[in-house]
Amino acid sequence: MNDMETMVKVEGGTVWADDTGGPGAPVVLLHPGVGDSRIWEPVMSRLAARYRVIRYDARGHGESPPATAPYTLLTDLVAVLDQLDVPPAVFVGCSQGGASSIDLALSQPSRVSALVLVSPGLTGYSWPDDPDPDARAEFASLADAGDIDGVAALIGRIWAAAGPGDGVAEQLRSAARAWLANGDFEQQDPSAVDRLGDIAVPAVLLIGDKDHPPLITCDEMIVASIPGCGKIDVPGGDHLLPLRVPDLVADTVTGLAG
Repeated sequence: MNDMETMVKVEGGTVWADDTGGPGAPVVLLHPGVGDSRIWEPVMSRLAARYRVIRYDARGHGESPPATAPYTLLTDLVAVLDQLDVPPAVFVGCSQGGASSIDLALSQPSRVSALVLVSPGLTGYSWPDDPDPDARAEFASLADAGDIDGVAALIGRIWAAAGPGDGVAEQLRSAARAWLANGDFEQQDPSAVDRLGDIAVPAVLLIGDKDHPPLITCDEMIVASIPGCGKIDVPGGDHLLPLRVPDLVADTVTGLAG
């Protein structure tokens, strides 16, 4: 096994990527918008001896520089796959990473052999209008002040309802730094909402009952819309399942990757 860390050129910037070069089938891990690729470390320790595991930090998250030009998450994902020469793989996406995994399965299905969707988002989904106007106003005030710790605490109240734990604080701070640094450069990929029925690979979705309620509603729709999609309920789990239940996530990956 020859682990390789590298900076991948993407349109208008670079992102940090890690490729274990392991002996088996490729598994691509895509982190949530409320963290970075370190969220996968408890899962990687259970997969790296068996698979070639690839992960990277989205712009502004973890080791990747902030965005300085317009981009989309999907075009960055494709750039990473191309530069690392990744064959068809199992895509394991949490939240933002789950949305990108779905987008790839729809736009370039030959690259995707299976999907493990962990508390996934969905590109183009209509979220409730101002479900928490107080939180929105608080974020705007904290962002204007450049208050990373305040933004991290706010993110945690919404997305880390299961409380503190190993790695949680680092994930929330990484997200806060990225949210404040990236500005409005991220552009939306095409909506996936009405195309989920076109996904033709095995798929499993994991969701915790302490996750953000609007996200749970979205994920129920995803399960119902992807043909044959399995569902694993995680009692007491919030949005950070790779940290909370790494054995379950790794076992789910192994069940699909073989």
